[in-house]
Amino acid sequence: MVEITRKQREIQLRTQEILRVAKPILLAEGLQALTMDRVAALMQYAKGTIYNHFPNKEEIVLALALEAMKLRHKLFEKAASGDRPARIRLMSIGLACEFYTQRCTEEFQIEQWMRNSNIWDKSSPDRQTVIRQCEAGCMQIVAGLVRESLSHGELQSPKHLSPEEMVFGLWAITFGSQILTASSPSLQALGIFDPIRSTRIHCCQLLNGFGWQPILSVDEYLNLVEQIASEFFPQFEQIQREHR
Repeated sequence: MVEITRKQREIQLRTQEILRVAKPILLAEGLQALTMDRVAALMQYAKGTIYNHFPNKEEIVLALALEAMKLRHKLFEKAASGDRPARIRLMSIGLACEFYTQRCTEEFQIEQWMRNSNIWDKSSPDRQTVIRQCEAGCMQIVAGLVRESLSHGELQSPKHLSPEEMVFGLWAITFGSQILTASSPSLQALGIFDPIRSTRIHCCQLLNGFGWQPILSVDEYLNLVEQIASEFFPQFEQIQREHR
Protein backbone atom coordinates (compact mmCIF):
# COMPACT_ATOMS: atom_id res chain seq x y z
CA MET A 1 0.00 0.00 0.00
CA VAL A 2 1.33 3.45 -0.97
CA GLU A 3 1.64 5.79 1.99
CA ILE A 4 0.39 9.33 1.45
CA THR A 5 1.80 12.36 3.19
CA ARG A 6 -0.11 14.55 5.57
CA LYS A 7 -0.20 17.27 2.91
CA GLN A 8 -1.67 14.87 0.35
CA ARG A 9 -4.27 13.74 2.86
CA GLU A 10 -5.25 17.34 3.52
CA ILE A 11 -5.60 17.97 -0.22
CA GLN A 12 -7.82 14.90 -0.62
CA LEU A 13 -10.01 15.92 2.30
CA ARG A 14 -10.40 19.47 1.00
CA THR A 15 -11.25 18.16 -2.47
CA GLN A 16 -13.95 15.94 -1.01
CA GLU A 17 -15.29 18.85 1.02
CA ILE A 18 -15.56 20.99 -2.12
CA LEU A 19 -17.54 18.22 -3.81
CA ARG A 20 -19.75 17.82 -0.72
CA VAL A 21 -20.62 21.52 -0.79
CA ALA A 22 -21.07 21.75 -4.57
CA LYS A 23 -23.27 18.67 -4.99
CA PRO A 24 -26.52 19.96 -3.42
CA ILE A 25 -26.20 23.27 -5.28
CA LEU A 26 -25.95 21.50 -8.62
CA LEU A 27 -28.79 19.10 -7.85
CA ALA A 28 -31.20 21.66 -6.42
CA GLU A 29 -30.43 24.77 -8.44
CA GLY A 30 -28.50 23.74 -11.54
CA LEU A 31 -25.20 24.65 -13.13
CA GLN A 32 -25.80 28.38 -13.26
CA ALA A 33 -26.13 28.53 -9.47
CA LEU A 34 -22.90 26.60 -8.96
CA THR A 35 -20.10 29.17 -8.88
CA MET A 36 -16.60 29.12 -7.48
CA ASP A 37 -17.45 32.23 -5.42
CA ARG A 38 -20.41 30.51 -3.81
CA VAL A 39 -18.49 27.34 -2.99
CA ALA A 40 -15.67 29.40 -1.49
CA ALA A 41 -18.10 31.44 0.61
CA LEU A 42 -19.88 28.36 1.95
CA MET A 43 -16.55 26.80 2.87
CA GLN A 44 -15.20 30.08 4.24
CA TYR A 45 -12.14 29.77 2.03
CA ALA A 46 -10.51 32.22 -0.32
CA LYS A 47 -11.64 31.64 -3.90
CA GLY A 48 -8.05 30.92 -4.84
CA THR A 49 -8.11 27.88 -2.59
CA ILE A 50 -10.96 26.39 -4.62
CA TYR A 51 -9.07 27.11 -7.84
CA ASN A 52 -6.08 25.23 -6.45
CA HIS A 53 -8.23 22.09 -6.60
CA PHE A 54 -10.44 22.76 -9.63
CA PRO A 55 -9.76 25.19 -12.50
CA ASN A 56 -13.47 25.77 -13.12
CA LYS A 57 -16.91 24.60 -12.03
CA GLU A 58 -17.16 22.21 -14.97
CA GLU A 59 -14.27 20.25 -13.49
CA ILE A 60 -16.23 20.03 -10.22
CA VAL A 61 -19.21 18.57 -12.11
CA LEU A 62 -17.03 15.94 -13.77
CA ALA A 63 -15.42 15.06 -10.45
CA LEU A 64 -18.90 14.54 -9.00
CA ALA A 65 -19.85 12.47 -12.05
CA LEU A 66 -16.78 10.30 -11.61
CA GLU A 67 -17.81 9.52 -8.04
CA ALA A 68 -21.28 8.60 -9.34
CA MET A 69 -19.85 6.36 -12.03
CA LYS A 70 -17.64 4.60 -9.51
CA LEU A 71 -20.82 3.61 -7.66
CA ARG A 72 -22.33 2.26 -10.87
CA HIS A 73 -19.17 0.27 -11.50
CA LYS A 74 -19.35 -1.28 -8.02
CA LEU A 75 -22.97 -2.29 -8.64
CA PHE A 76 -22.00 -3.90 -11.94
CA GLU A 77 -19.16 -5.80 -10.30
CA LYS A 78 -21.50 -7.21 -7.66
CA ALA A 79 -24.12 -8.16 -10.25
CA ALA A 80 -21.55 -9.93 -12.45
CA SER A 81 -20.04 -11.93 -9.59
CA GLY A 82 -20.81 -15.58 -8.84
CA ASP A 83 -20.88 -18.73 -10.91
CA ARG A 84 -24.35 -18.63 -12.44
CA PRO A 85 -24.75 -18.70 -16.24
CA ALA A 86 -23.50 -15.52 -17.88
CA ARG A 87 -26.97 -14.64 -19.18
CA ILE A 88 -28.37 -14.71 -15.63
CA ARG A 89 -25.54 -12.49 -14.42
CA LEU A 90 -26.27 -10.15 -17.32
CA MET A 91 -29.86 -9.93 -16.10
CA SER A 92 -28.45 -9.00 -12.68
CA ILE A 93 -26.53 -6.17 -14.32
CA GLY A 94 -29.79 -5.01 -15.86
CA LEU A 95 -31.18 -4.82 -12.34
CA ALA A 96 -28.08 -2.91 -11.24
CA CYS A 97 -28.94 -0.36 -13.94
CA GLU A 98 -32.49 -0.14 -12.64
CA PHE A 99 -31.29 0.27 -9.06
CA TYR A 100 -28.86 2.99 -10.08
CA THR A 101 -31.49 5.06 -11.87
CA GLN A 102 -34.31 4.49 -9.35
CA ARG A 103 -32.50 4.47 -6.02
CA CYS A 104 -29.30 6.43 -6.77
CA THR A 105 -31.18 9.34 -8.31
CA GLU A 106 -28.65 11.98 -7.33
CA GLU A 107 -25.81 10.09 -8.99
CA PHE A 108 -27.91 9.43 -12.09
CA GLN A 109 -28.83 13.12 -12.34
CA ILE A 110 -25.22 14.22 -12.00
CA GLU A 111 -24.20 11.86 -14.78
CA GLN A 112 -26.69 13.60 -17.05
CA TRP A 113 -25.12 16.95 -16.23
CA MET A 114 -21.74 15.53 -17.22
CA ARG A 115 -23.06 14.64 -20.68
CA ASN A 116 -23.90 18.26 -21.40
CA SER A 117 -21.47 19.36 -24.10
CA ASN A 118 -21.02 22.79 -22.51
CA ILE A 119 -19.66 21.08 -19.40
CA TRP A 120 -17.67 18.35 -21.12
CA ASP A 121 -15.93 20.71 -23.54
CA LYS A 122 -14.68 22.96 -20.73
CA SER A 123 -13.15 20.12 -18.72
CA SER A 124 -9.54 18.99 -18.94
CA PRO A 125 -8.37 16.13 -21.17
CA ASP A 126 -7.05 14.34 -18.07
CA ARG A 127 -10.45 14.45 -16.38
CA GLN A 128 -12.16 13.31 -19.57
CA THR A 129 -9.76 10.39 -19.85
CA VAL A 130 -10.54 9.19 -16.33
CA ILE A 131 -14.28 9.43 -17.06
CA ARG A 132 -13.88 7.42 -20.26
CA GLN A 133 -11.86 4.77 -18.43
CA CYS A 134 -14.54 4.38 -15.77
CA GLU A 135 -17.32 4.12 -18.34
CA ALA A 136 -15.25 1.63 -20.34
CA GLY A 137 -14.82 -0.42 -17.17
CA CYS A 138 -18.59 -0.89 -16.93
CA MET A 139 -18.78 -1.90 -20.59
CA GLN A 140 -15.90 -4.34 -20.15
CA ILE A 141 -17.74 -6.12 -17.35
CA VAL A 142 -20.70 -6.74 -19.66
CA ALA A 143 -18.54 -7.56 -22.69
CA GLY A 144 -16.70 -10.06 -20.50
CA LEU A 145 -19.96 -11.93 -19.96
CA VAL A 146 -20.54 -11.97 -23.71
CA ARG A 147 -17.10 -13.47 -24.31
CA GLU A 148 -17.61 -16.00 -21.51
CA SER A 149 -20.85 -17.19 -23.10
CA LEU A 150 -19.17 -17.42 -26.49
CA SER A 151 -16.37 -19.54 -25.05
CA HIS A 152 -18.81 -21.83 -23.21
CA GLY A 153 -21.05 -22.32 -26.23
CA GLU A 154 -24.02 -20.60 -24.56
CA LEU A 155 -23.99 -17.99 -27.31
CA GLN A 156 -23.08 -18.12 -30.98
CA SER A 157 -21.25 -15.09 -32.31
CA PRO A 158 -23.80 -12.94 -34.17
CA LYS A 159 -22.81 -11.93 -37.68
CA HIS A 160 -21.48 -8.40 -38.05
CA LEU A 161 -21.47 -7.70 -34.27
CA SER A 162 -18.51 -7.66 -31.89
CA PRO A 163 -19.10 -8.28 -28.15
CA GLU A 164 -18.83 -4.54 -27.57
CA GLU A 165 -21.43 -3.85 -30.25
CA MET A 166 -23.76 -6.35 -28.59
CA VAL A 167 -23.26 -4.51 -25.32
CA PHE A 168 -24.00 -1.25 -27.11
CA GLY A 169 -27.40 -2.59 -28.16
CA LEU A 170 -28.28 -3.56 -24.60
CA TRP A 171 -26.93 -0.23 -23.36
CA ALA A 172 -29.07 1.66 -25.86
CA ILE A 173 -32.21 -0.15 -24.69
CA THR A 174 -31.59 0.19 -20.95
CA PHE A 175 -29.93 3.60 -20.77
CA GLY A 176 -32.18 5.11 -23.42
CA SER A 177 -35.34 3.88 -21.72
CA GLN A 178 -34.11 5.12 -18.35
CA ILE A 179 -33.43 8.59 -19.76
CA LEU A 180 -36.90 8.69 -21.28
CA THR A 181 -38.52 7.41 -18.08
CA ALA A 182 -36.79 10.09 -16.03
CA SER A 183 -37.40 12.97 -18.42
CA SER A 184 -40.44 12.39 -20.62
CA PRO A 185 -43.80 13.72 -19.35
CA SER A 186 -45.80 11.96 -22.06
CA LEU A 187 -45.07 8.24 -21.70
CA GLN A 188 -48.50 7.39 -20.33
CA ALA A 189 -50.16 9.43 -23.07
CA LEU A 190 -48.23 7.26 -25.51
CA GLY A 191 -49.47 4.07 -23.84
CA ILE A 192 -46.29 3.30 -21.85
CA PHE A 193 -47.65 2.64 -18.35
CA ASP A 194 -44.86 0.42 -17.00
CA PRO A 195 -41.57 1.38 -18.70
CA ILE A 196 -39.50 -0.88 -16.45
CA ARG A 197 -41.50 -3.95 -17.45
CA SER A 198 -41.38 -2.90 -21.09
CA THR A 199 -37.59 -2.51 -20.96
CA ARG A 200 -37.18 -5.92 -19.35
CA ILE A 201 -39.26 -7.52 -22.10
CA HIS A 202 -37.22 -5.82 -24.81
CA CYS A 203 -34.01 -7.13 -23.22
CA CYS A 204 -35.47 -10.63 -23.01
CA GLN A 205 -36.43 -10.60 -26.68
CA LEU A 206 -33.03 -9.27 -27.72
CA LEU A 207 -31.14 -11.93 -25.76
CA ASN A 208 -33.43 -14.65 -27.10
CA GLY A 209 -32.89 -13.25 -30.58
CA PHE A 210 -29.15 -13.68 -30.09
CA GLY A 211 -29.86 -17.31 -29.13
CA TRP A 212 -28.26 -16.69 -25.75
CA GLN A 213 -28.84 -19.70 -23.49
CA PRO A 214 -30.85 -20.32 -21.45
CA ILE A 215 -33.68 -19.24 -23.75
CA LEU A 216 -36.54 -17.92 -21.59
CA SER A 217 -40.14 -17.08 -22.30
CA VAL A 218 -41.18 -13.55 -21.37
CA ASP A 219 -43.05 -14.81 -18.30
CA GLU A 220 -40.07 -16.91 -17.21
CA TYR A 221 -37.76 -13.94 -17.71
CA LEU A 222 -39.96 -11.53 -15.75
CA ASN A 223 -40.37 -13.98 -12.86
CA LEU A 224 -36.65 -14.69 -12.74
CA VAL A 225 -35.83 -10.97 -12.74
CA GLU A 226 -38.05 -10.51 -9.70
CA GLN A 227 -36.27 -13.35 -7.91
CA ILE A 228 -32.88 -11.87 -8.71
CA ALA A 229 -34.06 -8.43 -7.55
CA SER A 230 -35.09 -9.79 -4.15
CA GLU A 231 -31.60 -11.23 -3.77
CA PHE A 232 -29.51 -8.37 -5.11
CA PHE A 233 -31.32 -5.17 -4.13
CA PRO A 234 -30.36 -5.51 -0.44
CA GLN A 235 -26.74 -6.03 -1.55
CA PHE A 236 -26.97 -3.02 -3.85
CA GLU A 237 -28.34 -0.95 -0.96
CA GLN A 238 -25.35 -1.93 1.16
CA ILE A 239 -22.96 -0.88 -1.61
CA GLN A 240 -24.79 2.44 -1.91
CA ARG A 241 -24.51 3.10 1.84
CA GLU A 242 -20.80 2.25 1.89
CA HIS A 243 -20.11 4.41 -1.14
CA ARG A 244 -21.72 7.47 0.42
